[in-house]
Amino acid sequence: MDALIRKTLLHVETTLVEGGRAAPVPLKLIAAAAVIRNPWAGRGFVEDLKPEIHAVAPVLGELLSGMVLEAAGGGDKVEGYGKSAVVGLGGEVEHASALIHTLRFGNHYRTAVGARSYLSFCNTRGGANAPVMIPLMDKNDAGRRSHYLTINFAIPDAPADDEIVIALGASIGGRPHHRIGDRYQDLKDLGHDVENPAGV
Repeated sequence: MDALIRKTLLHVETTLVEGGRAAPVPLKLIAAAAVIRNPWAGRGFVEDLKPEIHAVAPVLGELLSGMVLEAAGGGDKVEGYGKSAVVGLGGEVEHASALIHTLRFGNHYRTAVGARSYLSFCNTRGGANAPVMIPLMDKNDAGRRSHYLTINFAIPDAPADDEIVIALGASIGGRPHHRIGDRYQDLKDLGHDVENPAGV
């Protein structure tokens, strides 16, 4: 697996002022990324992706989860979370999806931060310096809009055509001056049962 990983990157962004006002609590966004060789590159159309998923995804899940937790100061500090993958131009979006849309990847992170929500995600294809976008949501409450955030960064030399960038993201806090309410207020205003929004 070591031969598969070219490099890792830790991105940390702290917002102190938003809208001209100091943030009552600074918002910290953390992303951990790995630039890896695409295990399906140069092999034509591969029908069965499972062997590489089983071999690669758990290692990346453990590695990136550890990087995020170290930067955050522990899983209990993480409030929002998400994942992303960008495959190089020589690969398929399916290759990016394969390594992040598996419990063998996401469960490492979900367990480490004690989450109940699904991991929000983005999977795209691009060249070197393509945007790596990680949409976030509250790890336990999908309707908590203050934690609808996006981490956005780029790696100047990645992904190469035969590479994939795999990333996990976290927030400590939500948007500094959140004032649009949560999904539940909309449901209530529209006459839906907040406890049973689907009516089932």
